[in-house]
Amino acid sequence: MAGWRSRITHALWQWRGVWLLIAILLVFRSAIADWNRVPSRSMTPSILAGDRIIVDKLAYGLRIPFTLRRLARWAEPARGDVVTFVSPLNGRLLVKRVIGLPGDWVALQDNVLSINGRTAAYRALAAAEADIEGSSPHIPQRYFRESILGASHRITLHPEGGSSSDRNLSPSAVPKEHYLLLGDNRDSSQDSRAIGFVEAKRILGRATAVAFSLDAGNCFKPRPQRFMAELD
Repeated sequence: MAGWRSRITHALWQWRGVWLLIAILLVFRSAIADWNRVPSRSMTPSILAGDRIIVDKLAYGLRIPFTLRRLARWAEPARGDVVTFVSPLNGRLLVKRVIGLPGDWVALQDNVLSINGRTAAYRALAAAEADIEGSSPHIPQRYFRESILGASHRITLHPEGGSSSDRNLSPSAVPKEHYLLLGDNRDSSQDSRAIGFVEAKRILGRATAVAFSLDAGNCFKPRPQRFMAELD
């Protein structure tokens, strides 16, 4: 038994540089920056299924690695930011867009957004302008630019829509230290309409760009035009 322990200890010491490198990489990805694969279409057209996004985890503050506890906080999520967060419903890692800030009065009426009594403006986009490569040809979709209170981004709507509850949000005040987070693909996204307002401490960082993209529906063919594409 002592011989086995000695050999294990020797092996661990011999490979100490590798273990240290792995530990540093894990801490880096947890607290500084990360890259996450997006498997769903909930953020189409801004993020496509198969995109690998870069997440700045120092955008809003510094967390203790592997926890939701913050050591320092120097910025707050802004309206329009794309963020990753831990779902309060099931603990899954999700990516959505910040729509409502703490204290905002928010509502959705048949997918028309209003914040603090202001109604969003919607401009229809042609397919080329929406940059929708990778969208499903079997699902009819329409694309718009939604603009409200200084934030502007592209969204996807389905003519048939989702359920009536998905397309509507009763007028509500966003609580202190919480955010309204919605997917850009409004009729196909599990977001604050299903999981509720999200606590600030659950937001891990801001997604800034697409590192690279593989089309899972086309034999994982690379999408070179999306490599290092900035997120709007």
